[in-house]
Amino acid sequence: MKIAGLDIGTTGCKCTVFDENGNYLGKAYRDYPVRRSVGGHEMDASVVMEAVFACIREMTALYPDIAGLGVTSFGEACVLTDEAGTPLRPVILYTDPRGAKECKALVDKLGSMKIARISGLRPHEMYSIPKVMWIRDHEPQIWSKTKMIFLMEDYVVYHLTGVRQIDYSLATRTMALDINQLGWSQEIFQAADIDSSLFSTPVPTGSSAGTITAEAASLTGLSPEVQIVSVAHDQIAAAVGAGAFDGGVAVDGAGTVECLTPIYDSLPDIPTMYDGYFSVVPHAVPGKYAAYAFSYTGGALIQWCVENLADGAKNEELEARYQEKHGEEPSGLLVLPHFAGAATPYMDTGSRGAILGLTTDTDISEIYRGCMEGVAYEMRLNYERLKPSGIHFTRLHATGGGAKSKVWMQMKADILNLPITALKTADAGTVGSAMLTGIVIGCFKDLEDAADHMVEKTETYLPRADMHEKYMAIYRRYAKVYDAVRPLMEGEA
Repeated sequence: MKIAGLDIGTTGCKCTVFDENGNYLGKAYRDYPVRRSVGGHEMDASVVMEAVFACIREMTALYPDIAGLGVTSFGEACVLTDEAGTPLRPVILYTDPRGAKECKALVDKLGSMKIARISGLRPHEMYSIPKVMWIRDHEPQIWSKTKMIFLMEDYVVYHLTGVRQIDYSLATRTMALDINQLGWSQEIFQAADIDSSLFSTPVPTGSSAGTITAEAASLTGLSPEVQIVSVAHDQIAAAVGAGAFDGGVAVDGAGTVECLTPIYDSLPDIPTMYDGYFSVVPHAVPGKYAAYAFSYTGGALIQWCVENLADGAKNEELEARYQEKHGEEPSGLLVLPHFAGAATPYMDTGSRGAILGLTTDTDISEIYRGCMEGVAYEMRLNYERLKPSGIHFTRLHATGGGAKSKVWMQMKADILNLPITALKTADAGTVGSAMLTGIVIGCFKDLEDAADHMVEKTETYLPRADMHEKYMAIYRRYAKVYDAVRPLMEGEA
């Protein structure tokens, strides 16, 4: 008996297979194009579905006894379909600028804080409801044919099972789920003038949608008895895969995007979350919540530095060069990592990156080190902004490619002044998907049992008091950089 996890991203999807004990067996990947222009960012849902079927077929050819398939996906983007589930237009992605006017209209009706108290989100055009309002107002011919609206997870689940259900964590990304009642907010839907029945039914994270249809079985090679599971929004799946089940631990997602995910044992303070643009999302563990604090450029900034400035030198060579020259000392540079705009706590797409403190003696290894420090300082900034919300985690679990860097892990431990344990898997979302699916099909008793089988720790990095003090002296200056340089940038806020 095998467990499969399907992870649908914005540029590609992958299907990963594990055995009944949670051991990794193999994966298939397919990418697909995203169309980006000044006026919009879109993708083709039908092409995504074809990639999904291809990934599953590749895995069923090798592992025909898959008993459960869990589906996780990125958030916000909506698929408008006819009564047969056929997409009527391309999917508008969260980075698309459309929906700002509609979001403002919603805020004018209900008030920004009221929407935040209901949905757990500070209103923003990135979420689904403003995008749907834009389509209704600007594409009436499409809207008149719209019979169902999906996000990517429930779109795929529907095409596999014929069941319309969406898990709580992904439903939150619409900006229309009541996180207190865990159902659609009729007040928000009425203010938006949208019928909530167009959307799938919200269900607990990790809920089975039942078995697949005969058509889906023929397209995928899956057994007709396989269970399809609505897993989670990808960040919640990653929290599960990192073993973050309560308020004592948070996740450091050290991928292309740097994401700090604290867990709350009860609903956090909404005004604090609102001020920092921190999302409040129902966790897979009933009664608990997660929040997202993130920087758009985590590993992406390090990759930019290596590819554009390092003249062929690799990460390890740059780290060795720096340590030979400076040992463990901080670089002293102030690198604002807003190379793709600012995420939390600013949510300022007009912000830009900056490197301050350069001299004629500065070499590439110092800039490389400064970029790593800048990402860690930005997470420290978010950590401090989260403190009034009720966080009490005492350790971090690190996932993603950045968790393999001993230098970066130790730096984060020193700057955050918290122990960080690197996990073996670079893809916690896939592991979390398999864990929740394994529970549904009976491989594991509960999340703790699943974690014992699948969450593998490698090394723990302990904060060093002397290094923390040195970093904090620089951090106090770093915390002033955004306010100092933002007015000088194009598109002054």
